[in-house]
Amino acid sequence: MSTIDGLPVHALLVHVIVVLVPLTAVLAALCAVWPAARRRLVWLVAVLAAVTLALTPVTTGAGEWLERRVGPSPGLRTHTDLGDTMIWFTAALAVAAALLVLWHVREGRKPLGRLLAGVIAVVILAASVAAVVQVYRVGESGARAVWGGVAAVAPAPGS
Repeated sequence: MSTIDGLPVHALLVHVIVVLVPLTAVLAALCAVWPAARRRLVWLVAVLAAVTLALTPVTTGAGEWLERRVGPSPGLRTHTDLGDTMIWFTAALAVAAALLVLWHVREGRKPLGRLLAGVIAVVILAASVAAVVQVYRVGESGARAVWGGVAAVAPAPGS
C-alpha cells in the first residue's frame, strides 16, 4: 500500500512512529526507575514496543516508495539514511521492554539483586534516550527535506 485517500502512507505512518517512540521510551524509563509503575505499565510498554518495532520497517518501506516518486535530493538522502537506522533503535526499545517484562516476572518470584537491577535500568534508560534522540533526528531531517526552503519563499499574492 503506497497511498491512502491520495496521501502517501509514509506521511501518515511517520506520525504514528513520532508518537509511539517517545511514549514507549518515557513509559519504559518510568518503569525502570519506579517499581509501582513497572507493576502497572510493564505489559503496556511491551505491547507498545512490539507495535513500534513492527511499524518501523513498514514506515521506512513506505518512505522508500515515496523517495522513488519524488526523486533524489541531498536532504532526502540524509533523511533516508537516518530513517534506515531507526529499526535498530526501535529494536533496542523492544529489547528494553523485554528486559522490563523479565524483571517484572522475576520480581514476582524472587527480587533481582541491586547490581543486576541497576544494570537493567541503565540499559532501559539508554535505549529509551537513544530512541527518542534518533526519532527526533530522523523527523527533523524529514521536515527539512520537505519544508526547508518554504520560509525563504515569498508569500503568495493576497496573503
